[in-house]
Amino acid sequence: MALHIVLIEPEIHTNTGNIGRLALATGCNLHLVKPYGFEISDKRLKRAGLDYWQHLNIREYENQKEFFESHKEEKMLFFSSHGSKNHWDATYTENTFLLFGKESSGLSNDILERNTRNVFKIPLYSTHVRSLNLANAVAITVYEGLRQLH
Repeated sequence: MALHIVLIEPEIHTNTGNIGRLALATGCNLHLVKPYGFEISDKRLKRAGLDYWQHLNIREYENQKEFFESHKEEKMLFFSSHGSKNHWDATYTENTFLLFGKESSGLSNDILERNTRNVFKIPLYSTHVRSLNLANAVAITVYEGLRQLH
């Protein structure tokens, strides 16, 4: 039993590598939904994940439809700068799926509109910042989930 980190169409190899390392360190499962903005065999991705990549519990999906059909019964929390509730207001349970969109545009409006009750944001306290780096956002939410579970 663990949390599940889901990256929808990740674009930056180093973010994905760092998130993979985080997943392994925290006992999370990593789900990657294609298309990617990089090759999964990219040396820079594996370098960011260091020599841990082969130890990850990772699952890949050809597209969003495949992912959502495979996990339609699972509890999902969606993270977006457009959320109206803060990430610490989410209730994390074992096996919760934490979903994040691509770096350039986040989760699609379609996904956000279908899941409005479960969309959360990480509060920002400066008007000069639109959003956090994806790897940082994932780390913040994973550790909030672990705090609630432990």
